[in-house]
Amino acid sequence: MKNARLFISTYGIYLAWLIALIAMLGSLYFSEIRGFIPCNLCWYQRILMYPLVLLLGIAAFRDDKQIIRYTLPLSLIGGSISLFHYAEQKIPALAAVAQCSSGVPCDGEYINWLGFITIPFLAFTAFLLISLSLWLGRK
Repeated sequence: MKNARLFISTYGIYLAWLIALIAMLGSLYFSEIRGFIPCNLCWYQRILMYPLVLLLGIAAFRDDKQIIRYTLPLSLIGGSISLFHYAEQKIPALAAVAQCSSGVPCDGEYINWLGFITIPFLAFTAFLLISLSLWLGRK
């Protein structure tokens, strides 16, 4: 356990950058290769995820932990949107509060792996892992 903490405190920004990069490439795969059209909430999540790739990449290159105070809020807000989006997909009563009034409905599911893994779930997992990596790597 102590070794894991030491690893994350040393390489937390690198780990967060790698997770953000994978999440960005995954979202581009789903939209550009698989042809899934993002809904409004998906766009908000992308708006918060894509800058993390650039900011965390620069910070990792410079070994600058000061960036955590700027990127952690982006990750927490993105995770909150992803969690709401996932809840909207899985709880039918929340679909009435839908943010998507035109285009693709936010409660639609392009993928449903193992009965619970959807695109917003993947985004939430990425934001959560990024937030944890940044929080644990802040010292």
